[in-house]
Amino acid sequence: MVDSSTSSSGTNPYEGYVMDAENAAEMARLMIQDHLLTQAMGGLIPEQPNLSQVSHVLDIGSGPGGWLLNLVTQYPHIQGYGIDISQLMTEYATSLAASQNLTNVQFQVMDATKPLNFPNNSFDLVNGRILMGFLTTSQWPSLLQECYRITKPGGMIRLTEGEWGFTNSVALDRLTGLATLSFHRACHSFSPHGRTFGTIPVLSSLLRQAGYQNIQHRAHVVDFSTGTAIHEANVQNVLIVYKLLQPLFTQLQLVSQEELDVLYEQMEEELQAKDFSAIDFFLTAWGRKGQQKSPTIFVA
Repeated sequence: MVDSSTSSSGTNPYEGYVMDAENAAEMARLMIQDHLLTQAMGGLIPEQPNLSQVSHVLDIGSGPGGWLLNLVTQYPHIQGYGIDISQLMTEYATSLAASQNLTNVQFQVMDATKPLNFPNNSFDLVNGRILMGFLTTSQWPSLLQECYRITKPGGMIRLTEGEWGFTNSVALDRLTGLATLSFHRACHSFSPHGRTFGTIPVLSSLLRQAGYQNIQHRAHVVDFSTGTAIHEANVQNVLIVYKLLQPLFTQLQLVSQEELDVLYEQMEEELQAKDFSAIDFFLTAWGRKGQQKSPTIFVA
């Protein structure tokens, strides 16, 4: 197998979203994922029940806008800003906001791997969910430094990342292994060997290195076994994911398209088995920017 994580020029050809960000199927999947994550976590911001002092919120990688639209609907005093690299998803989120007559939210196309086009100390809360899909390991520190810059003193960042694919499906287990190895080869994983997606263990450390304080975290479990309320919805999520990841698998020469076709068909059958069992894990980590000290004034 060929390690294609860097090109001859030394740059990573897999920087950016590992799946097609302008794909309608991916947009539909993200809408499903938004709903499932919020449900699994027990709410939009379950660890922060009092948002009365939060007035400006930034959602990084806002996609079709689900999380942010729900937030500004539930908390009308909040002014929400969503950024995403995808023109398709940004336009869709904007149209949803207009259809719901939401004037306290706006979405714009912005590359979160570049300096963010916001002034210092702009936001009370910066949110990001499953950013590993477009961030390489080398890009995390610079993004979090930008987040720290635009977070108000006393403001908060919260990040949610996942480890998934813990199932009794033979085919899904194999495809999950291909996914974790692909993310590792493409430098989107902190896992030392590519056996896991690898971002969860380093979240607290990354936040601390960026300057955030009082780091805390909370774990969430998504059970989408046969018979659960979210089984069918998450099955659709999984089917879209492993269809859209196939080009990455073949580009990295991890598997042939013929084997992928067989695995995918087998997975579809096993996902609907009566004894299908599956658990995904997610971790939310959050921290605060310290209050800036007032300058000392010396009187002659």
